[in-house]
Amino acid sequence: MFFKDVTGQEQVKRQLIESVQHKKVAHALLLCGRQGSGKLPLALAYARYLCCESPNEHDACGVCPSCVKMNKLIHPDIHFAFPIVKQKAGKDSVCNDFLPAWREIILHSPYFGLPDWLEKMGASNQQAQIFVRESDEIQRKLALKASQGQFKVMLIWLPEKMNAECSNKLLKLLEEPPAGTVFLLVSEEPELLLPTIRSRTQRINLPPLSEHEIAQALEERYRIQPDDAREIAHQASGSMRQALEAIHLSEEHKVFFDLFIRLMRSSYARRIVEMKQWSEQVASMGRERQKNFLFYCQRMIRENFIYNFHLPDMNYMTQEEQQFAVRFSPFVNERNVIGIMEELAEAQTHIEQNVNAKIVFFDFALKMIVLLKG
Repeated sequence: MFFKDVTGQEQVKRQLIESVQHKKVAHALLLCGRQGSGKLPLALAYARYLCCESPNEHDACGVCPSCVKMNKLIHPDIHFAFPIVKQKAGKDSVCNDFLPAWREIILHSPYFGLPDWLEKMGASNQQAQIFVRESDEIQRKLALKASQGQFKVMLIWLPEKMNAECSNKLLKLLEEPPAGTVFLLVSEEPELLLPTIRSRTQRINLPPLSEHEIAQALEERYRIQPDDAREIAHQASGSMRQALEAIHLSEEHKVFFDLFIRLMRSSYARRIVEMKQWSEQVASMGRERQKNFLFYCQRMIRENFIYNFHLPDMNYMTQEEQQFAVRFSPFVNERNVIGIMEELAEAQTHIEQNVNAKIVFFDFALKMIVLLKG
């Protein structure tokens, strides 16, 4: 990944490049932004630029030995930490166990989210985290001298997934970083990090991408026709990941859409047996997918509420979702929209707390009977 490959975020690119050129490289950066804004691609491009042996004014050279190794994500001075799952019961795994899959998913496209990574790992029902054993691995890797340049880079994707003990050990490294080390923390929920970790990093907030930036990338890199590119960019809500999902509509998106329709229809018709079967199916998906489904439901409720105002520029639904909204949106109105969103948020909290998923989703389905009549 080069800076030229990163969609948008031109101001942040200039800021990162100038920090190297002016020899003002921060020992720890915290790149924050919503999913699909380009945090990980930027971190990868910056890591390449830091380790490039002949960087130019705008980007890494691409031909030096460091860049050649970075092309395959095997540079000896660039290390990665990311959420993983346990491979053996009772024993923490480390990121090195998953490096081949990690390299593969990044090289395919660095615009991915935690659900994509969980699927790549075959995580089934497990929730991913960065275990305490990883902090020892980080310390071991950074104790080595840089082998090909001035910097060693530790890129931590979703550091908010660190458990408490791992966070405290990372804090000690940030307080007394090894010489020549640059930490790149790529976060979607920085408020979940220890305040002391946040205070020891230079924070950069990435805004959502503009529709123009996304449409231009779709046309130039993916050969999408201009009209289709503009429509996809509008639906993407500033996220390159959502735009790419629209091109290759994921099976998960289709499953979520079908589950949402089934829930609303069976709840409105008060078909209790179907609602119970529905809750059992959702409960079998695994915690991370359940949380993603609840996010999807919140988006659909919000979009259907806005659909009632007949302002197409403010709606971000696929064509199939809009067809459903024609009939369903009148049932999401001023009397019940807040109540539905609150119940979805409560269900999400319960899932995060490992409450029995069958009970959580069946209870939510029963509440929808009343709320849809509101």
